[in-house]
Amino acid sequence: MTGSDGGNSAYGNKAFQRSKAHFTDRITADGRDGWPVEPGRYRLVVSRACPWASRALVSRRLLGLESALSLGVADPIQDDRSWRFTLDPDGRDPVLGIRYLSEAYDRRETDYPGGVGVPAIVDVPSGQLVTNDYQQLTLDLATEWRALHREGAPDLYPEALRDEIDTVMADVYEDVNNGVYRAGFATEQAEYEAACSAVFRRLELLTPRLARQRYLVGDTITEADIRLFTTLVRFDAVYHGHFKCNRWKLAENKVLWGYVRDLYQTPGFGDTVDFDHIKRHYYQVHTGINPTRIVPLGPDLSGWLTPHHREELVGRPFGDGTPPGPPPPDEQVSPQGRPTPK
Repeated sequence: MTGSDGGNSAYGNKAFQRSKAHFTDRITADGRDGWPVEPGRYRLVVSRACPWASRALVSRRLLGLESALSLGVADPIQDDRSWRFTLDPDGRDPVLGIRYLSEAYDRRETDYPGGVGVPAIVDVPSGQLVTNDYQQLTLDLATEWRALHREGAPDLYPEALRDEIDTVMADVYEDVNNGVYRAGFATEQAEYEAACSAVFRRLELLTPRLARQRYLVGDTITEADIRLFTTLVRFDAVYHGHFKCNRWKLAENKVLWGYVRDLYQTPGFGDTVDFDHIKRHYYQVHTGINPTRIVPLGPDLSGWLTPHHREELVGRPFGDGTPPGPPPPDEQVSPQGRPTPK
């Protein structure tokens, strides 16, 4: 997610275009791109508002990489220099020592013309960006970083299921992950209607699949579930109203509402979600859509903690592994970003 509009062209008569990652180096076990996996060497920079960055937050928690890959969290409200570290003392990231993520981009490539995106992994010794490839980043955390996974970490990208996972993820990306943005930033009626229709068509196709099985692929949580979750968890809070994806609310679909609550209540998922950051970013940064910058009071978040009954379906959340422990104290979501039971 880059810039005030998500890093995409959505103005005038141009259809919505999502920017491709420009820095696609990979951090690998063998270091073939010059970036070997090393504990403590890299810092993951995210915004809790951004669904693309949220994938990395969930993966890092499930895999137990907190001590190996440190975390920097940007302010959900950007200025003209994009993501900034105003949540930290003195407005600087305490590890990188920078005020803006763009400084790490500049150290990698001077006068880089593209947007400043999260998630981003920065090399701490040099202070330069390594990658902002949100599509590949989490796959590498699941595979290339295995030596640093916690004991009992799940296999989020099992080799025997990769073809099916890739197919499901491609459909979800096109119609749902990116589809809500195509609808939200549309500037012509036909463009909006096509995108919005595709969002709900895909959700309706996923509904019977998730009515008969607990997770998208196989009987355990995989990368496919992470990618669908990070859009669904934002659906009623921002995409339904702000992006006009309002044929129905997620809470009105019994299957999908149960599925996303199941994941939200699974350690590693909901404990990374900050509804306050999500709502303030979308409603206050996207001034082309919401010029008043007013943030709505709703929706009521208490439903996220209600029973989902998905355990009645066949499924082993972590396969042969175990759930992660609680998040580190300094990474816990503030109370205003979490639901409270009624």
